[in-house]
Amino acid sequence: MKLLPLFLRRPIEAVYERRLATTLVGLPRPQHVGIMLDGNRRWARQEGHTDVREGYRAGGAKAAEFLGWCTAAGIAHVTLFMLSDDNLGRPAEELGPLIEIIEETVRDITAEGRPWEVQVIGSLDMLPGRSARVLKEAAQATAGRGGLKVDVAVGYGGRREIVDAVKSAFEAHMAAGGDPAELVERFDVEDISRHLYSPAAAHTDFIIRTSGEQRLSGFLLWQSAYAEMHWVDCYWPAFRRLDFLRALRSYASRERRFGK
Repeated sequence: MKLLPLFLRRPIEAVYERRLATTLVGLPRPQHVGIMLDGNRRWARQEGHTDVREGYRAGGAKAAEFLGWCTAAGIAHVTLFMLSDDNLGRPAEELGPLIEIIEETVRDITAEGRPWEVQVIGSLDMLPGRSARVLKEAAQATAGRGGLKVDVAVGYGGRREIVDAVKSAFEAHMAAGGDPAELVERFDVEDISRHLYSPAAAHTDFIIRTSGEQRLSGFLLWQSAYAEMHWVDCYWPAFRRLDFLRALRSYASRERRFGK
């Protein structure tokens, strides 16, 4: 079936988008959304770019737009999955430009006037020293802004986060003069939740992944125990507000049972 020309599609989609937004009024909304920004390289190739970095640039520019949609929807917390710890093993000529684009993206969403409070989570010690500093300083500048809380996951791995949380729990206990054996005796899930990279986001309501892939790839493994999942076929740079509203509609239609 032949698609309508773009100049005809856009007005029709705009009308549908407004109607869809209206139907969501008063329905349940997720408070913490995790989103996997997947498909940037494939989008670049699909669009005819010979340099796949164009996909990452387009995807980076989409981040601020997406956060604006989340703010308007009344969502309290968002985690953006930008780079996994597995990806840190890529060749330097590929990883370097990608990290530079992530830096640009973080500077964009933390710029003066942005209404979001941002922190960068993950194994920043595995990044080049300058990059880790740039990301940390940009995020620190947003402290106290209030509004939407945004975690940017860079060099992030869910298994590594759990290991780090356990280590942090024991280090804190021993620093306070506690006996490690005593902590072992009473250790429970809250001890891990309190020591995650972002303790305020210990429970995720909704995870969205673009590009059509249907797996978590280590994203928010602890936090996603009872999260609802939503898979989107389009690549991240092509993700529209219409796709986001459809995701929220899907979430609102589900009966959350939290494993019961």
